Parts: sequence; structure tokens; C-alpha cells
Amino acid sequence: MDFMNVSPVIRGLTFDGEKGLTVQFREYFDGDCPVVDISHTDKVLETLGTALFDAEGMVHPVINIPGTGFFFIGKDPDSLGTAPVQQVSVPARREHVVAGKIAVVTGGAQGFGETLVRGLFAAGALVVIADMNLEGARELAAELNRTAAETRAFAVSVNVADEESVEQMTAEVVRSLGGIDLFISNAGVLKAGGVREFSLRDFRFVTDVNYIGYFLCVKHAAPVMALQNEASGGRYFSDIIQINSKSGLEGSNRNGAYAGGKFGGIGLTQSFALELVADKIKVNSICPGNFFDGPLWSDPDRGLFVQYLNTGKVPGAGTLEDVRKYYEDKVPMGRGCEGDDVLKAVFYLVEQKYETGQALPVTGGQIMLK
Repeated sequence: MDFMNVSPVIRGLTFDGEKGLTVQFREYFDGDCPVVDISHTDKVLETLGTALFDAEGMVHPVINIPGTGFFFIGKDPDSLGTAPVQQVSVPARREHVVAGKIAVVTGGAQGFGETLVRGLFAAGALVVIADMNLEGARELAAELNRTAAETRAFAVSVNVADEESVEQMTAEVVRSLGGIDLFISNAGVLKAGGVREFSLRDFRFVTDVNYIGYFLCVKHAAPVMALQNEASGGRYFSDIIQINSKSGLEGSNRNGAYAGGKFGGIGLTQSFALELVADKIKVNSICPGNFFDGPLWSDPDRGLFVQYLNTGKVPGAGTLEDVRKYYEDKVPMGRGCEGDDVLKAVFYLVEQKYETGQALPVTGGQIMLK
């Protein structure tokens, strides 16, 4: 019995109607807080159901399973293991639907992912910034925690295209916080080019991150979410949200690797939704329009404006401004997608308990579903 099995169960057993308590696993403990010992048997998960609570229904702050380790429990990371906890049901409202929930955002250290991280943190979530750019993730987490004067942002390294890395990321989140309530598969890459000259190496690179990376994240996050739900008696909803693209809803000229992976991602979303609904895991995709001000488009060296200008994708374009205006003119609302637009879609999908397997367009009217 290890923390990957125990911590999500504790979160499920302390479910308040929206989320469980925060749980941190440590091998050793030398503090003064009273510790409740649970015998390490084959029925330890069943024993937890009663051992977690004292006579007044309060949750013990520290649980020890000899041979496994210590589980520190609290409402947030700053109060772990300090005093018994009373878990009170709170009705969900849009403005705090993610408050206190554990949210993982891949590719969260910069660009669109950073915008999502900042928005979720401002809404009260415990946010795990998962990124290959670990230094950037740590700097962002430190800034958010310092500004808020509380510890609710965390950094973890991950390469979503590498299964061992994804598995280690998931284990680190469960070890530190206890489980996962919201997983946003946001990490993505794009390389543009026509099919006749596009290299297999570049095609595989784009597909490995955008398509296979999404599969790997769901593969390792879903079992954690399922344990939370099982321990709650089947009442614990969790969310997996893939940040897809409008290119997942219609083809993209000289951009087949990206569009193909995004089309495939919606197929995964629908399939995962059917499979995981029994575990109260909702799986949806958000399909944003073009985020013109982010590095994906505006990076002066590798951004799409530069790529599209250099590859001649926009007929007659002679400058980056020409390329930008060409794409802005395609949007009925006259502007690119912004982080707040997608954040509102995230809140909607988390709040809405009767929606799964969907591809939600956030495109300013550029893509309208038929």
C-alpha cells in the first residue's frame, strides 16, 4: 500500500460536495501534533473510513500507516497537520467553482498556460504548474505565492511526450497534495509547413506532444480521480479538459500536423468521456480561436506570424502586420482569443455536471458548430 493509493482515498473520504481535503505524504514525522496510527493490513483502505475521524466528526490532522508513512491533512497546504479539520459542504457558485480544488496545468509556465494558471490561482485553486521549463514554473509559483501570502502554487517538471515523466509528475502531485480535481492538458507545439516538404521528424514531434501527450496525461491522472470518487461513495466529480484549437474543428492550410493531432484529440476526448464517466470523470475539450498576443503567434523568431510569412501561407503578405490583419479579419468579433475567454469556458465545464465529451468553441464566431 503506497501513497498513490492512500492519498486519493483520503480526499474521497473527506469529500465536501465539491472537493476533498489536501493531503501530503511524508516518510518521517518529528512534530508535536497527535498522530493516529492505522495498522498496515490488506484492509487499510476500509479502515481509513472510520480511523480518519474523531468522536466529534473532525478529521485527524496526521495519519500514520506503519510501513508506508505519514499523511498530513488540512484545508490547504499551509494548514497541513496543524489541528483537527471540520469539512463543511459549500454550495458551488460560478465565482468559486475551483476554489480549494487541485488543478494541474501542463505547459503552465508561459504563454496561454500561464494565463490559465494565473486565472485559476486568482479563483482560489491550488495550482500545479507542470512544464519542461521548471525554472520558469518555479518563478511563477513563487511570484503567485508571495503576492497572495499563502502557498497555493506549485511547480513540477514534465515532458508530456514521455510516459515516465508524466508518471513521475502525477506521483509528485499526489505525494504533495493528495490528488487531482482538475487536469488541464494544455501543453502543445506547432510547426507549420506543406505536406510535400514537411519532415517526418517534425510531424512526429508535433504529434507526440499534442496527441500522444494528451493520452499519457489522461492515462495517469484518471486512476487518481477514480480513487477519489470510489472513496466518496460515487459522488466526487473530477474534470479533464484538453485545450484543443479551432484547428481541431476544421482543417488548416499548410498546418496538417497540428490540425491532424487536434482532430485526433477530440476523438480521444469523446472516447475517454464514454469510458471514464462511470468514475464521475468528465472529459471535454476547449477549442480556442487564435491567441494572437501569445508567444505561439507573436514570438519574433518562431511565432506563427513569422512562420506564415516565411512559408507564404498568406497570399500577398509582405509584413508581420499584414499576416496579423489577415487573421484578425477572419474573426467576426474582430480580435483574437484571450486568456479570460478560455478561463470562463473552464469554469463553465467544471461547474456543469451534465456535460462530457464536448468540444467547446471559443472562437469569437469564427467557427460555428453545425
